[in-house]
Amino acid sequence: MSNVSNASNASSVSNPGKVSDQGTTTRNGSGALIVLDMAGTTVADDGLVERAFELAAERIGVEPGTAEHEAKLQYVRDTMGESKISVFRHLFGTEEMARRANSAFEDAYGELVDGGLIAPVPGARRTIEKLRADGRTVVLTTGFARVTQDAILDALGWQGLADLTLCPADAGGRGRPHPDMVLAAFLRTGAADDVRDVVVAGDTAYDMLCGRRSGAGIVAGVLTGAHDRAALTGHGATHVIESIADLPSLLPESA
Repeated sequence: MSNVSNASNASSVSNPGKVSDQGTTTRNGSGALIVLDMAGTTVADDGLVERAFELAAERIGVEPGTAEHEAKLQYVRDTMGESKISVFRHLFGTEEMARRANSAFEDAYGELVDGGLIAPVPGARRTIEKLRADGRTVVLTTGFARVTQDAILDALGWQGLADLTLCPADAGGRGRPHPDMVLAAFLRTGAADDVRDVVVAGDTAYDMLCGRRSGAGIVAGVLTGAHDRAALTGHGATHVIESIADLPSLLPESA
């Protein structure tokens, strides 16, 4: 998940363990399985994550313009890509408050989506269609809950565009930077024989950590979302590209 500003705020991500560019990935494989983030990578949400958080925070009693509000909003920025329920557990302390905040956030984001304030990243649909036409399996992943993921897919007319869509609940509940969604895609699709044949693409530091921890052969950062080139490479990107439309150029001719 992300907003669209390319701020370098990922440097202040609560460090879950950096992965250097010379990390464990040693082989770029076939690219048989492509695991793509949604907001900020394939979906241009134009800052909707921040806007939804601000609406949700106000609805549960966090006063706009206060130091508490600004500190919480900054944490949301710093942890773009992480499962939102995990973010709210950190921000609000108790499970009850975290679930209230998450529900308010999902409602607010859904309202913004329903208002037409969402669009695909230019070339994203064409890229997904090309990848599948080339024989690759494409999975769309998100840190949002399933209800919000489906609202986005419906708004864009993307139901059925990818081979599979996953949210954290589909992979046992842990979102990024844990590798669970990538590994769930690997196991559920059976599209690749080796995790090094997996390609992961996203716009945040947590996307990069998730990809590297999964063992993916290519972990591509895109510059259409939350974090800049330095943040993406600093957290393990094997490649950085301007847009998801450039991803096919990184791949071998056939899967």
